[in-house]
Amino acid sequence: MTREMENPPNAPFPGRKRRVRASGGSEKGKAIPFYGRRKGKKLRSFQSNLMEELLPLVRLDLSGPLDLKAAFGASHRDIWLEIGFGGGEHLIQEAVRFPQTGFIGCEPFVNGLAKALAGMAGADLCNVRVHGGEAQAVIAALPPESLSGVYLLYPDPWPKRRHRKRRFVSDETLNALARVMRKGAELRFATDIDDYAGWTLARILRNPHFEWRAQGADDWRKPWDGWSSTRYEEKARREGRVSAYMTFVKV
Repeated sequence: MTREMENPPNAPFPGRKRRVRASGGSEKGKAIPFYGRRKGKKLRSFQSNLMEELLPLVRLDLSGPLDLKAAFGASHRDIWLEIGFGGGEHLIQEAVRFPQTGFIGCEPFVNGLAKALAGMAGADLCNVRVHGGEAQAVIAALPPESLSGVYLLYPDPWPKRRHRKRRFVSDETLNALARVMRKGAELRFATDIDDYAGWTLARILRNPHFEWRAQGADDWRKPWDGWSSTRYEEKARREGRVSAYMTFVKV
């Protein structure tokens, strides 16, 4: 990603009135299973206002194939996807650092989505679009070879053996991501759960579309340049868990 300071022509701030339809919540007509909570405590009034006023302006239209030029403008040459952005801290940080890169964030948890919208409004961001649902629907709608990178940071590890099929990383999802990632694009994966790190690495190593090019321990022990610790990571450190930061390259 290269940092440039010019803003794109279709910035949603202030007060752009274009409305975007919500996703139907399915992948090519197939229902996408969801495990976990959709909503926590009641939203504050300003968060509710953002959900009503800002969300329609920055929400992706998944009623058909995604038109990324319409969503971001032609000036955004690189598009990155963050899967499960939580409260949006990392997503917003990256969007501020790289204003000429377009960022797509997926998060089904309503409170996290509302928090991210507040951060987007506070930073006056115009290069972020969001989907308040499962990432599989976005991946299915993306054009082939359209992404320069993907973040999968601290996904739910589903530690019980009977629940491991719920983990986001699978042969199926890796193949789906490979379809929409450009050659040389990076899949950046972080976890504090050793078993999930091994699970992911095993599936990467048997997938013909990705390579793990680590040469030494620092390649997975040290985070990426410009990394700012997430709240999940801080919790892991307090509880004595060490994070792994893995970069997989689309070949």
